[in-house]
Formats: sequence, structure tokens, C-alpha cells
Amino acid sequence: MTLQELPDDAPGRLVPYGRRPYYNPDPLPPDSELQFETEFYELLSETTFWLGKLGGYSLTTDFAPVLYTSLLRKEAMESSEIEGADIDYNALYSFETRSLDRSDVADEQAPVIDETKDVREVLNYERALKSGIRAIDRNNGVSIDLLHTLHDTLLTDVPEDRRETDTIGEFKSVPNHLGEFVPPVPNAVDGLMDALLTYIRTGGSYHSLIDIALTHYQFETIHPYGDGNGRLGRLLITVQLYEHDYLEQPTLYLSEYFNRYKEIYVDRLNAVRKYGEWEAWVEFFVTGLRHQAEESLLQSQELHSLQQEYEATYGDTAAAYAKLACTLFERPYLTANSVQEQLGVTGPTAYRAIDHLEGEGVLEETTGKERNREYRAREIFEILERPPQTY
Repeated sequence: MTLQELPDDAPGRLVPYGRRPYYNPDPLPPDSELQFETEFYELLSETTFWLGKLGGYSLTTDFAPVLYTSLLRKEAMESSEIEGADIDYNALYSFETRSLDRSDVADEQAPVIDETKDVREVLNYERALKSGIRAIDRNNGVSIDLLHTLHDTLLTDVPEDRRETDTIGEFKSVPNHLGEFVPPVPNAVDGLMDALLTYIRTGGSYHSLIDIALTHYQFETIHPYGDGNGRLGRLLITVQLYEHDYLEQPTLYLSEYFNRYKEIYVDRLNAVRKYGEWEAWVEFFVTGLRHQAEESLLQSQELHSLQQEYEATYGDTAAAYAKLACTLFERPYLTANSVQEQLGVTGPTAYRAIDHLEGEGVLEETTGKERNREYRAREIFEILERPPQTY
């Protein structure tokens, strides 16, 4: 993007800076009133409906921890994948389970846990999102201090070859760029972010879902940090939805949608920067919210139905395998050591319980090894790993 390529009516300007100018976005709201077709307002109504259905289901249903933990974990994985991480559920749950084994069992021969850089990024995202939700629960709204704290959490202990900055928990100190796009340089960031946070704190100018879309565009365009802007921007969406009472629990995330439509996502952002095509960006964003709300509701319903099925099948039986089946919604990935600790049984009893459930197709072994074997709840993971059904 050069000075000659930016139209006069673009919602920002190019500022000469060294060899390449940087883009300085106008503050929110857009100068021109947004104009939507009737179909968009129908979409907005649908989205609000599905968000309400999801929130109502969360309020009226007693879920085991696996629901919220796993949906949050799925978001963390999808968001990290957008940034180039390569990880799956097995690797992440294996790390967590083996770590618990080492802490619960005093065995110097226990396998050493290899925490890969990708695992670290996903776990950091989980921690940051939980921290953001706790801040809202304490009535601490979105602020510069909160963003700095979340950024620090996202990038802590991430290897240098996986991050593009040494400045963590602070705004960038050197310019960055996204291909041909050069976002605001460091000395422009403070003023732009102060204006953005003022827009958020004062309640915006439009329907709150539209304002969250505008906020995400503005944050990603400012690109205030040296690295981690994509992850933090996507995390902020969920925090804002929670703050606006669209979510009773943090069970809706947009990274899955953005991941599957990555090129459209980038194109829509660039079209706003160059041509002020706000309406197309907002429609794309709200469409993602609508689909992900329905996706989260479907997964929630299926997981809860499966939990009830297990309770009906195994709840009245005192055998170790039955107790184990009913705990899978708390710890769906396990080893013999973790079963011993969780049920308070001997090693042979733990192995028999695992073998029984493996024979019934409830558990499946994941490593293919003869020693240090790991198992996961097959049907739970089938639900969690299923591709989107509504788009």
C-alpha cells in the first residue's frame, strides 16, 4: 500500500516514515453512518437469538468441567494454529495428564514431559482467557493495563524463534509490518489505543455486536504490540462478549471461523483500510458469531446428552470401570497412574477398569506403545474434534 494507492475517503491516512509510510487509522466510530441492508438486521437478530439460546442452555444445564475447559481449549488451539502452531488434542491432553502423573506419583522413572513451544502457546492462551474473564467478573472493564497483562501471559516462556519481539506486556518499541501493510509506528500507538479504549468504555455508537466488530478491526489495524496481536485481538472478542452479557460462560469463540475463512478475513480488513468497506467486514464478523453460537450450542447439547447416557449406563454400578466412565467428563484423557490417583485404587484395578472401557469402545489408546500408554474418551473427543456443522 503506497500513498498513491490510498483513496482520499479511506478511513485513515498514510504517514511518511522512512522508506515506507505507515497507516494511521481514523478513530472510531467511522465518519459516515454505517448503512446495512434489511438482510443484515435479520442476521443480527438471528445471531442474538443463537447467543441467547447458548446462554440460556448454559444457565439451565449442570455441565461437567470438560465442556467449558474443552471448548476454551479448542479456541486456544485454533487461535494458535492461525499463528502457525501445529498441535492436536492428543498432544495437549497428553502433556497435561503426564504432568499430573509426575506430580501425583513419586516416581523418578516417570517419563520426562516435553513441553513443546506449541503446547506452551496453547496453554498460555487458556490462562490469558481465564484471566480476562476473571477481570470482568471483578468488574474491571477492558483497559490498557488488562491488555498488557493478557499480552504478558500470552507470550511468557514462548521461545524466541516463535515470537517477533522482546517487548512483552508493553506496546511495541520498534515498527512492525504485515506483508505490504505497515501499521502505526510506536510513537503513534498510545494515542490510538487511548481513543480505542475510550470508545469501548463509553459504550460505542452501534449495536454492541457491531461495536465489537469495529473494535476488533481497529485493534488489529493499530497492531499495538510487537507480536501476539492476532491472539490478543481474538481473545478480546470473547472477553467483550462476556462483558456485554452475551455469554454466561466463555463458550463461544471465533478463531475456528476465522481459521476456515482466513483469506476472506484478511481481505475484509484490508477493504476497510483502503476503501472504508465497513459493512462487508461487520457482516462477515456477525455471520461468524451466528454460526459459532450455534456450533457451541450443538456441542454443548451433545456433550451433555453423552454425559447423561454414561450416568444412566454406569451410574448405579460400584465397579471401578463404572466410576471411571462417570469421571471422563472431568478428565477425558488418562493413564493408568492418573486412574489410580483419581479413583484411589491399585494398579491392577486401574488397568482392569481401562481394559473394560476400552473393550466397550468408551476409551481408545492413543500412543500405540506397549509402555506408558495413554487413553482418551473416544466419544467425547469425536464431538470436540468434529468439523463445523453449520458452515
